[in-house]
Amino acid sequence: MNNYEAHQTGEPRIGRVLKNDFKHLNVIEELKKEYKELKKFYIDDAKKARLERMNTVSRIAHEVFWILKSMFLRLTPLRRLLVLLGVILIIGARTVYTDSGRSETDDKGLIGGVIILFVLVLELKDKLLAKDELEAGRKLQQALMPESCPVVPGWSIWLFTRSANEVGGDLVDYLKINNEKTGVVLADVAGKGLKAALLMAKLQASIRALAPDYDSLSSLGSKLHEIFHRDSLPGLFASMVYAKLAPDSCELKFINAGHLPPVLLNDRGISELPKGEPALGLMDKFNYSERIINLNSGDLFLAYSDGVTEAQNEHGEFFGTARLHNIIMQVKNLNAEGIGKAIVNYVDTFTGSASAFDDLSIIILKKI
Repeated sequence: MNNYEAHQTGEPRIGRVLKNDFKHLNVIEELKKEYKELKKFYIDDAKKARLERMNTVSRIAHEVFWILKSMFLRLTPLRRLLVLLGVILIIGARTVYTDSGRSETDDKGLIGGVIILFVLVLELKDKLLAKDELEAGRKLQQALMPESCPVVPGWSIWLFTRSANEVGGDLVDYLKINNEKTGVVLADVAGKGLKAALLMAKLQASIRALAPDYDSLSSLGSKLHEIFHRDSLPGLFASMVYAKLAPDSCELKFINAGHLPPVLLNDRGISELPKGEPALGLMDKFNYSERIINLNSGDLFLAYSDGVTEAQNEHGEFFGTARLHNIIMQVKNLNAEGIGKAIVNYVDTFTGSASAFDDLSIIILKKI
């Protein structure tokens, strides 16, 4: 394709793409990162425990074998047979010598390589189709999220969520129940990917539909629990913190359905509120307890997902609650947005180039 054709189709020129790859890519670091991702995806916890007891040579050999085996078994039956045929042809390729003494390889190796390349093209096609569907799901999920943080007189409020993958299972949302009350929710659906995202969307729709009709948070939580248990798959559940506040009021009402204990900062210091009750969907019925706390000027209520405290750096070290509490104390005089952004920045600095394996979500309610 000449320059004019490339310009007309909008496709980048291969030469320019490869030049940029060589210029900006750190090959060694990227290979290490990709290999770590392969191990985490293809090798389960039981095998990882066995690897820890092996010497270096044996461990590497077993890692490579288990990765290739798991990858091979995940292929469709036809593609497994094609890969097997391709490998056999490549191994069976022979080097022949002509009368002039030159060495040439027969066509078996070439045919085998073409067959494996064909399987790779098919797998890439499937991946791109799935990526397009997830991208559509991500856009829909973003459209369902609030465009801005709620404005409630007497309160500084900040809401934030960031998915680890194309779509996430965390829910951060708010709704104006009436002119006097605002509901704020942070929920975390068990699992990852599209399944968790679909259940999250259902939970969000249920909350938006039911919250205006329930003045009691206890009754609202029990109804959401009943719906989630009835309509979700066995073994799936969602943790949730739902809080309700009013303009210029010091009172904050909330329920905690199996979520991490929210953080409370007041003149007595920083502490965790009591552990929550069962997550939504874990049992047939449950009556949740509505909790009420009073916040004075400068006090704050913070709820977060495990993507904050369980964020890991390249050495496998967790961010942890101690770091979170220390950061809050350092920036407690900022408004809710300033505190939230400081937490996210600290987490990102801590994790560095390590991949995120869980969604990160935060809600901060600070009394002005």
